[in-house]
Amino acid sequence: MESQPSRQSGRYTFEEAISRESPTGLTKSNSDAAAAASSQSLSSILNNPHVAKSDWWWYSSSSSSLAPPEFAPLISKASSELTRSDFSTYFSSISDSYHRFEDIRNHSTKDLESSASDSQGHGGEALVACLREVPALYFKEDFALEDGATFRAACPFSSAAENLVLQERLTQYLDVVELHLVKEISLRSNSFFEAQRQLQDLNVEIVEGCSRIRELKETIRLLDVDLVDSARQVQHLNATRTNLLALHHKFNLILYVKQSLSALKLLVASGDCAGALDITDDLQNLVDGDELTGLHCFRHLRDNVAASIESINSILSAEFMRAAIQDAGNSDVVILSQVKARASIPTNGKDDDINLDEEETTNFRDCLLPIIIGLLRTAQLPSVLRIYRDTLTADMKNAIKNAVAELLPVLLARSESEFSPGERTVDADGGGASLASKLRSLSSESFVQLLSAIFKIVRAHVVRAAEVKKAIEWIMKNLDGHYAAESVATAIALGAAAAETSEDHDDQGGSLLPFSSQRAARVSSFQGKANDATSPSNMSINFSTDVLRENTEAVVAACDAAHGRWAKLLGVRALLHPRLRLQEFLCIYNITQEFITATEKIGGRRGFSIRGTLNSQAKAFLDFQHDSRMAKIRAVLDQETWVEVDVPDEFQAIVISLCSSEALISENLDHAQNNVETNHGEVTAINDGSLVEDTAQGKPTPLAEAADKNKASLTHNNDNKMKEHGKSTSQTLSYKGVGYHMVNCGLILLKMLSEYIDMGNFLPLRSSEVVHRVVEILKFFNTRTCQLVLGAGAMQVSGLKSITSKHLALASQVISFIYAIIPDIRRILFLKVPETQKDLLLLEIDRVAQDFKVHRDEIHTKLVQIMRERLLVHVRGLPQIVEGWNRPEDADAQASQFARSLTKEIGFLQRVLSRILHEVDVQEIFRQVVIIVHSQVSEAFSRLEISTPQAKDRLYRDVKHILGCIRSLPSDDLSRSSTPNWGQLDEFLEQRFGTNAG
Repeated sequence: MESQPSRQSGRYTFEEAISRESPTGLTKSNSDAAAAASSQSLSSILNNPHVAKSDWWWYSSSSSSLAPPEFAPLISKASSELTRSDFSTYFSSISDSYHRFEDIRNHSTKDLESSASDSQGHGGEALVACLREVPALYFKEDFALEDGATFRAACPFSSAAENLVLQERLTQYLDVVELHLVKEISLRSNSFFEAQRQLQDLNVEIVEGCSRIRELKETIRLLDVDLVDSARQVQHLNATRTNLLALHHKFNLILYVKQSLSALKLLVASGDCAGALDITDDLQNLVDGDELTGLHCFRHLRDNVAASIESINSILSAEFMRAAIQDAGNSDVVILSQVKARASIPTNGKDDDINLDEEETTNFRDCLLPIIIGLLRTAQLPSVLRIYRDTLTADMKNAIKNAVAELLPVLLARSESEFSPGERTVDADGGGASLASKLRSLSSESFVQLLSAIFKIVRAHVVRAAEVKKAIEWIMKNLDGHYAAESVATAIALGAAAAETSEDHDDQGGSLLPFSSQRAARVSSFQGKANDATSPSNMSINFSTDVLRENTEAVVAACDAAHGRWAKLLGVRALLHPRLRLQEFLCIYNITQEFITATEKIGGRRGFSIRGTLNSQAKAFLDFQHDSRMAKIRAVLDQETWVEVDVPDEFQAIVISLCSSEALISENLDHAQNNVETNHGEVTAINDGSLVEDTAQGKPTPLAEAADKNKASLTHNNDNKMKEHGKSTSQTLSYKGVGYHMVNCGLILLKMLSEYIDMGNFLPLRSSEVVHRVVEILKFFNTRTCQLVLGAGAMQVSGLKSITSKHLALASQVISFIYAIIPDIRRILFLKVPETQKDLLLLEIDRVAQDFKVHRDEIHTKLVQIMRERLLVHVRGLPQIVEGWNRPEDADAQASQFARSLTKEIGFLQRVLSRILHEVDVQEIFRQVVIIVHSQVSEAFSRLEISTPQAKDRLYRDVKHILGCIRSLPSDDLSRSSTPNWGQLDEFLEQRFGTNAG
């Protein structure tokens, strides 16, 4: 631990001796780089075991100067005058180091054989020997002297002498480790020290390279002086010539500006924006430059040009707004008139899509082309597009507001005619009801018609905005081969330059060329940019990007405004939508989805706000429907009397749909949902969870027609099922060939599960929540059923006098049926569940299924327990019956009352369970009953004291009577293949009466 400083100190002394003791008296003559390199690699070369002793001192001429300082007084003496005492000082200074050297050499001698084996390829054994000599404490990974325990173990000294001894021992440990490390290095890296030598040579070459670089820099400096002086002289002469030419062109410039101002006034007054912009471009370049500097007569030129440009921009902006927005307002009147006619007449007509044909699109683009070119040249198109965005947004909001104001009275009148006075809720303020109250007063069908009308109006405005967007994009990017392609490219270049000038006006410098030459050069450069479309300038690219961004933002803002208004309409009726029926809510949900899809397709961005509103209402709908079903199933269970009911065919159809829904849903559900998302069809729901896709030759069905058809399909389906319910029923509910006896609460739960499946199919974004709700209602049904039947709670809430075996059997059938259909329900519900949530939901629903299985087993155990209790009751009365067996006058040949009562109750239980439960369950239950009867009866008979022949005959008759009953019981456990239900009672009979009696 203490050897490192001493070794460093020793190396410093040695190098100092080299630098001070030189036979020629020279100081440092080598360069700094060489000295640094030699000092850094000295220790490595000295420790190189592969270098001969003759190579250790490469300063062979100065080897005599490397004597230690103790030999300085002895140099002047002759060799004959030196005695051993003269070296005493030196001996005393190296005695410790010499003893240490002897120890290391002795150690090396001992490990000579191991070193030889290392040289043959067994590297690492020397280090193992080193580990044996040095205590293991110093090789621990967590060795730290600051740790108290480690410090006390490593430095257990208590005096200065022990401290010195410890330092010497630590130095010895370090030397041993270094020696073995050097050996290992020599075995593993033969070229390491050769690299050290090459490093020294490299340092020398670096020094030589630095000197050559300094020489080259000096040469370059001389060349620069000679070349720059002559170039400066040429530049001075050229500047003088340019100034003289500029003076000549000043007079021509004044004449040109005066003529341009006169022409500019005439062109602006006549509305010739293109010609006026040509003049303003020239004048603007003159104003931005320095040609007119110092001319007092043109001090107002900048203001005049700015006023002219502002007038031109006003004209172009007004024309653009008229072409882009004002011409689209006429379609709103047509749409509203059509919706009013359809609202007053109960017929559904198909509306044509609002799209421009190819000729109208071409005319519209030709109309916008000169306006766009003019706005591009003045760099005002981005700002005009921002104004257009605000105007378009406001126009969209006003159109929706006007549509609601005009259609609401008509739809309200229709809603009033559909409801009787007792069915419709009238607002307290009557005719002065607010807009929100009126919207809430609409029926769901009328509200869907209102949304459909708004959708058409929004689509008309958005399609118009999309045409404007496409026209601008076509003008900016797709004019290859068009007659105006060069003009557009020039306009983009001019607009980019104008935008750059307006942003950085102070940094622009004037040209010294004459005006006519400057204008020609500028137009030529712009034409070059127009012709060379593959390498536009960065300014043009940035300007075009700004235009396209603002162009896109205008359509996006219009779609966002429509989304916001639509979301407000949904928000007004947020409290009503959760209470709707599934088919009514689906009409609103599907038309909103189609609206979102259509506007997002045009706008190019997702409407997160309206999607959030729709999802929140879907969640509220699901929560309300679930809460209402939980309340209903709770009330049904509390009123359940656990009496078997006939099963209408409606419920059998639901079970059939569960079995066949795997192929049906996998083929149709994805297609139906894609039709909703991509506006290519209509999805309607039916109660059995299947899907119907309604398309007409690949064209989308109109929204109002879709809503009516959706509702009509569901209503018709429900009506058919109600008719079937009144006509046809069955005693059991068949599932995969197995019949189940049902009670009222089981059928209602099945109906609810089918409704949850419908909600999961048609609200795929809420599929995970639907699974949670299904798990919750199944868990509640199972828990509450257990409380009512096994816990005898039905005796308090339903008024039952007792819980009989028939009640238990019917409860077992219901629980078994739900347990059987859970896998199919899980498979259907999980078709739309995201993969990331499936694992957790699978655990939940599997846990519920396991709870149902445990509940069913507990019911069967309860049936067995009832039989055990009845048997114990009869066994307790057996001693009184046996007392009469010893009377000789008793000549009754029948079995005793004990045997007859016991077999009667067993037979009754068999008849009840065999009629209700499945054969497998009956066999399992009676297998346990048989075991109990055998054990309890044989044990009871074994305790009896039978002393008379009459009593033995009675006992024999009872045993045979009970065994006859046991033989007839169904059981899946046969002790002997020849004798059914063999058991302990048979063995008792053989023991008492012999083998022949058995």
